[in-house]
Amino acid sequence: MPTECNPELFEFARVEGRAVVASFDGGRISSDAGALLLGATDGVLNLTQRLAACFQDSRDPAYTEHTVATLVMQRVVAIALGYEDLNDHDELRHDPIMAVLAQKLAASRADCAPLAGKSTLNRLERSTAETTRYHKIAADTDAMERLFVDLFLDAHDKPPAQITLDLDATDDPLHGHQEGRFFHGYYDCYCYLPLYVFCGRHLLAAKLRRADSDGSAGAVEELARIIGQIRARWPRVRILLRGDSGFCREALMAWAEANRVDYVFGLARNVRLETEIAAEMAQAKAAAQRTGQTVRRFKDFRWSTRDSWSRRRRVIGKAEWTQGEGNPRFVVTSLSKAKAGGQWLYETIYCARGEMENRIKECQLDLFADRTSSATMAANQLRLWFASFAYVLLCGLRRIGLAHTQFATATCGTIRLKLLKIGALVRTSVRRISVAMASACPWQQEFALAHALLRRAGA
Repeated sequence: MPTECNPELFEFARVEGRAVVASFDGGRISSDAGALLLGATDGVLNLTQRLAACFQDSRDPAYTEHTVATLVMQRVVAIALGYEDLNDHDELRHDPIMAVLAQKLAASRADCAPLAGKSTLNRLERSTAETTRYHKIAADTDAMERLFVDLFLDAHDKPPAQITLDLDATDDPLHGHQEGRFFHGYYDCYCYLPLYVFCGRHLLAAKLRRADSDGSAGAVEELARIIGQIRARWPRVRILLRGDSGFCREALMAWAEANRVDYVFGLARNVRLETEIAAEMAQAKAAAQRTGQTVRRFKDFRWSTRDSWSRRRRVIGKAEWTQGEGNPRFVVTSLSKAKAGGQWLYETIYCARGEMENRIKECQLDLFADRTSSATMAANQLRLWFASFAYVLLCGLRRIGLAHTQFATATCGTIRLKLLKIGALVRTSVRRISVAMASACPWQQEFALAHALLRRAGA
């Protein structure tokens, strides 16, 4: 972080007879020198430039100090570095590392900082669909949604044979009176209900929704858009949808069946379903009481609801007896027995969807995707997308630069702490910008390998 001269000294306990004093007069020092790796990753993905192209800027160039590309870079990188609030940018606009990433070391006017502060960035977050007299920057939301999928497709050298798209809804608690706020009984709070779509670690969609809607609301439209975009590039890829019982809806399953998309969804249990596996549950109970261990039995059968489903579908029931009580679970799938046996489908395919929860936690806990405190839902959607693109940027660093290091599967928060938060002295001369990072940094080898792999990928 940049510092200003401060004559005040802070005195601490003496060490070996020497006085220990500290002051904020170090000069051009940054605590985020590792962000240079983010800049290198951005150079490979071209993320911030492509995201900036999703905005229309109608400001007068003669009175414009900070371009949209600079504003987008600042916001996305700052979130990746752990600065969730726009207020942080009043200090970050003087940071020498951020200036290097923006390729803008000095402002054109003497009364301006090299980078934008909170007020200018706030105008970016409050962009409208069309430019107006009071809103000179407009956001093309459709282009932003397509960009997530384009970045996912670009991450593959060749089309995979099959991909699995995970769907989930989560709560985004609200503490004000934001537009679209409703009380959700399950989460016991006022919140939004964003819809996430992941493919492994790749984020394909983050759609903000009101909390007074079904967990699957809008899923068909989102998947139609995403899968259409994927198949335009990969026409032969097989696609499997995976989600909990909140997505076991006739409209979604019928759409998947009509569009050659397989699915496996959780199915909420009821008396009729539990009756179907009563014999298996009795067997599991007897075996568990005899061995003292958890016992599972599986049954594969055809089933339909009484009026909401249009057809009978394959259901796998898990009859489990554990800790002295039954734990029945059910999934419905379009996959045939020849493609996936019941036990393997449940334990290997369906249960793997729990990994998506970790990705959502990364987005919300590490990258502040739940900081939706603006008054309007449109502004909060942009906030969610900026946090989501910060996740994509860090995911790119993890995938490209850290693939052969101990951080290959690390969370975004761990990568930030170990590799991005590095103190450095920045010296600028006529011919070069020298970043002298802390010699005691314990992760120098990982940093060096990430730098080499990113340079090779960008060559």
